Amino acid sequence: MPHPSPRAPHPQNLDAEAVRSWCAGALAALGREREEIDAINVYPVADGDTGTNLYLTVESAARAVDEVPGGAGVAEVIRAMAHGALLGARGNSGTILSQLLRGMAAELAAGGDGDHLARALAGAAGAARAAVAHPVEGTVLTVARAAAEACAPGGELVTVATRAYEGARTALDATPGQLAALERAGVVDAGGRGLVAVLGALVETLTGRPPEHPLGPVHHPVLADAACEGSEGPAYEVIYLLEAGDAAVDRLKARLDALGESLVVVGGDGLWNVHVHTDDAGAAVEAGVEAGRPYRIRITHFDAHTEPAGRAIVAVVPGEGLAGLCAGAGATTLLARPGEPPTGAELAEAIRRTHAHEVVLLPNDTELRTVAAAAAEQARAEGVRVALIPTRAAVQGIAALAVHEPDRRFDEDVVAMTAAAGATRYAELAVAEHQSFTSAGVCQAGDVLGLIEGDVAVIGQDLTATARIVLDRMLSAGGELVTLITAADTPAALADTLERHVRATYLAVDTTTYQAGEGAPPLLIGVE
Repeated sequence: MPHPSPRAPHPQNLDAEAVRSWCAGALAALGREREEIDAINVYPVADGDTGTNLYLTVESAARAVDEVPGGAGVAEVIRAMAHGALLGARGNSGTILSQLLRGMAAELAAGGDGDHLARALAGAAGAARAAVAHPVEGTVLTVARAAAEACAPGGELVTVATRAYEGARTALDATPGQLAALERAGVVDAGGRGLVAVLGALVETLTGRPPEHPLGPVHHPVLADAACEGSEGPAYEVIYLLEAGDAAVDRLKARLDALGESLVVVGGDGLWNVHVHTDDAGAAVEAGVEAGRPYRIRITHFDAHTEPAGRAIVAVVPGEGLAGLCAGAGATTLLARPGEPPTGAELAEAIRRTHAHEVVLLPNDTELRTVAAAAAEQARAEGVRVALIPTRAAVQGIAALAVHEPDRRFDEDVVAMTAAAGATRYAELAVAEHQSFTSAGVCQAGDVLGLIEGDVAVIGQDLTATARIVLDRMLSAGGELVTLITAADTPAALADTLERHVRATYLAVDTTTYQAGEGAPPLLIGVE
């Protein structure tokens, strides 16, 4: 990521090069502040990741800016910065920051003088407040509003930027008196401190030197009480990008507001970033499915945050229903949609977000083995003990989770989980998209393919008949438990038919069925 380049003192307009420099400077500032902001994160959940979330949000913005060709105008660069932040927004504060940048972009694309900056800050503060279902004073929203009010009605560019920074810094110092959780911990708002750092980077971009009144030292709280307070709230953080229309998003907001708290929905023009804390992660994702097309779904169990010395599981799953199931078992999950597998950076971030010293990684896909191994190595370099269990299918991951015992020694737990996964044979039913040669012969488009351990073993025309053949072949080698995982569009009678077949034909074999939801193969089969 580039370093901010020096600017001529007191420019009259925020041009494209200045925006690039500001974005790089904001990333550098949050990189310096990251750990300290994490340390004072006590609201709305004491999960110690606000600094990390803000950094990752701006990192995504900086990547988007880097992709804009040289010579592009300020409008294109500032919009790329805002769009990148929207795509990569993390956590409550990161999501709000992305909306602040989006609110600023609309005004700064029209002009970069001081008057436009003042109006941009006012519009950003209003847009961010409107995106939060229940705004709370003493948070980043308060700091953003103070920044806008301090520089109204405008003036020279550097003067406006400096007044906005000073107003934000003053408001930040007052946040403990506005929010009881901050006062008890003896800290300022973590998200607000991040915003002040971003505004400070703007001042440094325009003046060539840091702000005259830098941020004061961080007072590290004793987080025990704050963590206990946070544990009384919802169990999960759910975040996803959503392609949907305005009317559908309005209905989504009402539904999510009833399901949880800390609801923030930002974006527009058909693309949104949704963030909510809830006890029912599956319902929160299902609400997104009803509203439009959710993707890049991340579900995080807050227990991993409130017990930073403990152990965590990171699992990749092929459907929303499984995400909720695995999250209920205490895992941090990443959703893998067809053609959209998680990247190594996303896996590494998921490991980092657990804040655990010991992490078990379940890729649940043969093709993710290399990517998962790279993510594990990156986490180990950061001091995390990571065990990669080479699960090749979701049913193996579920088997591993079923025997996970966090109170066991790490090595013993990993051995037990690896053994359970290895003892689970797996199969999958898929529909051929085109004619091709397979290990079972030539298939035509529309044929039902039965894959056992990754190889095509059966080619059929009927989903149920093919599934029965595959299941019989797997059980011919023995088995005690059959796991069936169906997708949202799989015929409802399929699982019932297969369960009856197992009961009638294999008297000592039990069967359990799970719903994977949208984006999963028609049927996954596991035999233990």
